[in-house]
Amino acid sequence: MTEPFDAVDVIVAKREGRPLPTEQIEWLVDAFTRGAVADEQMSAWAMAVLLNGMERREIRDLTFAMIASGERMSFEGLGRPTVDKHSTGGVGDKITLPLAPLVAAFGIAVPQLSGRGLGHTGGTLDKLESIPGWRADVGSAEMRAQLADVGAVICAAGADLAPADKRLYALRDTTGTVESIPLIASSIMSKKIAEGTGALVLDVKFGSGAFMPDRERAETLARTMVELGADAGVECVALLTDMSVPLGLAVGNAVEVAESVEVLSGGGPADVRALTLALAGEMLALGGQPDADPAAALDDGRAMDVWRRMIRAQDGDPDAPLPEARETHVVTAERDGVLAEQDARAVGVAAWRLGAGRARQGECVQAGAGVLLHAKRGDAVRAGQPLATLRTDDEGRIPRALEALAGAHVIAPAGTGVPERPVVAGRITA
Repeated sequence: MTEPFDAVDVIVAKREGRPLPTEQIEWLVDAFTRGAVADEQMSAWAMAVLLNGMERREIRDLTFAMIASGERMSFEGLGRPTVDKHSTGGVGDKITLPLAPLVAAFGIAVPQLSGRGLGHTGGTLDKLESIPGWRADVGSAEMRAQLADVGAVICAAGADLAPADKRLYALRDTTGTVESIPLIASSIMSKKIAEGTGALVLDVKFGSGAFMPDRERAETLARTMVELGADAGVECVALLTDMSVPLGLAVGNAVEVAESVEVLSGGGPADVRALTLALAGEMLALGGQPDADPAAALDDGRAMDVWRRMIRAQDGDPDAPLPEARETHVVTAERDGVLAEQDARAVGVAAWRLGAGRARQGECVQAGAGVLLHAKRGDAVRAGQPLATLRTDDEGRIPRALEALAGAHVIAPAGTGVPERPVVAGRITA
């Protein structure tokens, strides 16, 4: 087969900052998927995109080409509106767990395709797999049946959903091109659009524990993704949320499941509940129920009922005890004062080093590993008071976790004012 373009010409054009025509982008993605463009060539092209960016039209073309590389799901005839949510990831970000059953309690279908953690940010599937028996792999027919019956599915994406993105993401992760906004936006949105959801709420995080620490860049990413949704006919809303401190008090796998169950029981940390309700409100509005009261469904048990049915539908036991780590270590405050800072990235790296996360795709994680926080930013603390408990099955992991936490907790003199930072910092629509 004679190829209509040459990969080197496409790489050079982008290296020189020239926009690529639609047909070249479509060919590049297709040829890469077929193996006609080598990994080394696609890596060089990704680096050129990182350095020179892409126009909106190019990003749209790239997104649609990645969608076309695989199957496109459809939930037509389901009998319920479908609304999904995507988070760009953070530390202690367990929001999907209480959010999906909460929204489903109002008759809206939530087809939540999720991933696994890498580095300092946790993965939804890793967390749920700490529940005895629960499985992440759900076929298309089973997914549709569970949505019709229970209303919510949290599962792994199938191999045929935007396969070009899977291959490209693996290259980006090993070639230093992950931070490119065009590549991030097209990666996320190609999967979400191919998933077939009717509407989408995006939780785009900024701050030390976020994938994109700078707020301005996070806002640019959010706008780019909302625009891609509009181009594809998928109504999108994005919330900009603060990830400078961990969400909640639990960072890990089983510990985050336990905290999610607290939220579903009407309790839980205030910030986790607040963000869950904010995202639920957006999802319910997109699903045609702008006046619904998600707080009431947390407090009266409706969301918990859906959670239990959702876990059982995927062979999990919602009543089984969650795994506990064999070893613990307590970190205490060095002085009296006010906890002025609690660095999210440092806590996330500590949890990762304790075994809650992985350095490479495919590595196993410890279900019981993680960090339990005993104080939050703005709290008064006393010398010797526990600030965090480290949990792991391997005592030898604790020293490196403590290295990560060095300087993570900044204690200011008593009486120091610590300004409040709202969890939700902005909202973006098309």
